[in-house]
Amino acid sequence: MTTYHFRAVSSDGKARTGTLPAEDEKRVAQELRRQGLIPLYVGPAPQGRGEIKLPKLQFGRKRDVLFFTSELSTLLNAGVPLDRAIFITSELSEHAEFRGVINDILRLVKGGKSLADALATKPDYFPAIYTNMVRAGEASGSLSAIFERLADYEKNRDELRGYIISSMVYPTLLTVVGFASITTLLYYVVPKFAGAFATSNAHIPAMTQAMLDLSNFVRTFGPWILSGAVVAFAAFRYYISTSDGRYWWDSFRLKLPVLGDAMRKEQTAQFTRAMGTLIANGVPLVQSLSISRGIMTNRKMSDALELIAQGIKRGEGISQPLIASGQFPPLTAHLISIGEETGRLDTMFLRAADIFDADTRVAIKRFTSLFEPLIILIMGVAVGSLILSMLLAITGINEMAM
Repeated sequence: MTTYHFRAVSSDGKARTGTLPAEDEKRVAQELRRQGLIPLYVGPAPQGRGEIKLPKLQFGRKRDVLFFTSELSTLLNAGVPLDRAIFITSELSEHAEFRGVINDILRLVKGGKSLADALATKPDYFPAIYTNMVRAGEASGSLSAIFERLADYEKNRDELRGYIISSMVYPTLLTVVGFASITTLLYYVVPKFAGAFATSNAHIPAMTQAMLDLSNFVRTFGPWILSGAVVAFAAFRYYISTSDGRYWWDSFRLKLPVLGDAMRKEQTAQFTRAMGTLIANGVPLVQSLSISRGIMTNRKMSDALELIAQGIKRGEGISQPLIASGQFPPLTAHLISIGEETGRLDTMFLRAADIFDADTRVAIKRFTSLFEPLIILIMGVAVGSLILSMLLAITGINEMAM
C-alpha cells in the first residue's frame, strides 16, 4: 500500500488535509466521500513549504487560476452553491494577492453581478476565453461542466507551455555558459600569457598571434561592444513593440528552420483548443474566432483569423478560408472540413489540438536535438582553439630554452 496525501472540504466548508494508506488514489477518494468529505486533491505528499506540486505546472498567476478553476469545478460538481464554492476556494488559496482577487469576485457576485461579469473585472487573471465560456455556462445552466472543461483547457495549455520552457532551458544554459567561458578566457586568462610571450624571443605561431589579437580587441573594445549590444537590444525591443515591428518579427520567426515549424504548430494548437472548447460550450463561431484571435501571440497567424471570419460571414464555411490563409498546417483544414461535414466541429477542433500538441513536442525535441550538439561543437572548437594556440606558443618557448 502507498500513503497518499489529500486535501478535502467538509460539509461546513472547512479545509481538511492529511494522509491515508490505500492501493490507489481512487480508493482514497472513495474513503473521503464515505466520510462526508469532498476531495480536492489526492496524490503525492506536498513538497517544500506545504505546497502541492502538480506536474509541469507554471508558477504565478496561471497556476493560481488553474487551482481556482480545478477546485471550483470539484465543488460545483459536488453540488456546493456558487457563492459558498467561491468562498471555499478563497480560503484554500495560498497567495494573499489572489485571495484578494477571489474575494473581490465573491463580493460582486453577492452584489448581484453574474460570475462572468465579475470575472471580467479581472482581465489580468481571467482572459476573454475564460469569461465567455463562463457566460455560456451560466446561460445554459451547465456551469459545473464548463469549469470542468476550463480546468482541462488550462491544464493542457500549461503542460504544453511547461514542456516548451523546460526544453529550452538546457540549450539556453549551454549558450550562456559557453559564451561566458570564452569571454573569460579572452579577457582574463590569455593576457596573462601575453606577457610571457612578449619577454621571450620565440616566434609566436600564427594561431597564437590571432588569439592574442582577438584578446586585445575584446579588452579594448569589449565595453563598447557590450554597450552597443545593450542599446541595439533596447532598440530592437522597442521596434517589435510597435505594430509594424511586431508583425515583421512574428513573420520572421515563422520562417526559421525547425523552430519556425514548432512555433506554427504551437500557435495552431492554441487556436484549435480554444475554438473547440468555445464551440462545445455554445459560443457562436464568429465570436469564437474573435476570442481565439485574442489569445494567440503570433500576429501574422492571428491576423489570418480576421480573413477567416470574413469568409464565414460570406457563407464559405471555415475550412476553405483556413486553407486560403496559408498560415495553418494543411492537416488543420482537413480535420475542420470533416467536422463541418459530420456536424462535429468542436470534436475535430479538439482532436486537431491534441495532434498539434504532440507535434509541437516532437518539433521542439527535434530542434533541441540539433541545437544542443551544435552549441557543444561550436563551444568545444572555440575553447579548444584557444587552448591549442597557447600550447603551441608554450611549446615554442620550451624548444628555444632547450
